[in-house]
Amino acid sequence: MTLSRRTLLKTGLGAAGMAGLAGCSAAGGSGDPRGYGAFFTLWDWGNEVGGDEFPLENPIDVGEMGHGWEPEGDLLRNVAGTELFVYLDTPDFSWAQTAADQIRDDYDDVHVADVMSGLEGDLLPWDGGDDGDDSDRTPDRDHDWDPETVEVAEFDVIDRRTGDSSAYWHGGHWHGAVPDVPLDGSVVVEGVFEDPEGRVLPLGEDDPFQFGARFFSGATEDPVSLDTQGDRVEITGDALGRTQFVFELRHDGTVLWDTEADAISVSVVEELAGATEFVDPHVWVDPVLAGEMVENIADAIVEVDPDNEETYRENAAAYRERLDAVHESFSEMTASADRDVAILAGHDSFGYLEERYDFELYTPVGVSPEEEPSQNDIADAIEFVNEHDIDVVLYDHFESPNLAETIVENSQATETATVTPAEGTTSEWADEGYGWVEQMTEVTLPSFARALGAE
Repeated sequence: MTLSRRTLLKTGLGAAGMAGLAGCSAAGGSGDPRGYGAFFTLWDWGNEVGGDEFPLENPIDVGEMGHGWEPEGDLLRNVAGTELFVYLDTPDFSWAQTAADQIRDDYDDVHVADVMSGLEGDLLPWDGGDDGDDSDRTPDRDHDWDPETVEVAEFDVIDRRTGDSSAYWHGGHWHGAVPDVPLDGSVVVEGVFEDPEGRVLPLGEDDPFQFGARFFSGATEDPVSLDTQGDRVEITGDALGRTQFVFELRHDGTVLWDTEADAISVSVVEELAGATEFVDPHVWVDPVLAGEMVENIADAIVEVDPDNEETYRENAAAYRERLDAVHESFSEMTASADRDVAILAGHDSFGYLEERYDFELYTPVGVSPEEEPSQNDIADAIEFVNEHDIDVVLYDHFESPNLAETIVENSQATETATVTPAEGTTSEWADEGYGWVEQMTEVTLPSFARALGAE
């Protein structure tokens, strides 16, 4: 697998790079279409879609991760000399955000595409939205709930992207607001209902209660679509505008309680600001969401080179079939697993897999690769391993195995296994032709199977 159609550049966006760009007089080079993917995964997906007709380049060296990468030299000039730049609009790739902003401002011939566009409602909060007060949201599943007599004293609407309360119902009226919804995108909100005793009602398709929503009587349904999912509501922006709706507490399809007394408004806007520091950026590890991101890349390539649209659409469809196969493999693996918890000795890049396939990774640190575990964190991890009879300690291939080995040496665990979020590559994997699919199926999936007891 060749990492570049020309040279895989380790270049960048420092002051010299910005100055160099300012003096660059031409953009959107002539000849065959080409572009840049901001890191390995986007480059890999882009070349799967573009093929020989539309080659993309990866600026990041073999063995390095795109997450938090800081470029050197004159990369922006090189990016601006192509016709397409695909990236993720999140501060974890701040160099790419900076490049995208300047290219949009100064280079009309270069198409810039945020591959996360349209996924706003699927983004997970940083560290699961831990704001230090999550205990208030833990449902009481030990209480003998009676749907006929249940009362709602307070109700919170939780923005799933941040884990924070965006709107709060108290005394028959609202405080706060439902988040704006991007046009052709979505926002997911969760509900937290408390009874007069302060107990949180359990919500879900298999729980006594469900969270729902409906349009307020007489309100237009044009701007948004509502999709209720038991414990959450997905609001999708269909047209610019504003409407009103009512949240509901349901039991087996019957509305037990609602906010009819004070309907709440929601607005569909042209574009939201980029993802904040509160959002887990590792969205690309989920094969289902990966399919949507591949479609975004296909749309961007077609925008630049519409004459070859049929080829790009066929390539994207074929690659999405491979992604579907990865999804099926993970689904089958977790369905046959003996356990639903494992431990990862490093920062957690796999929150979207945990969410998709309903398992939990314990980690001594959070989402950020800059976090380092304390001695107490390590002791807690060892205790977790022993309490859950864990044999396999996972670690990220791009991180040191030292923490995993320390946990094994001081616990009942017997071995380590490596996983990869497919954010970068190695020379060995490159020689083997490993792209995103191969990293997930040949490295990450087998290790998770061992850790979860699904071999």
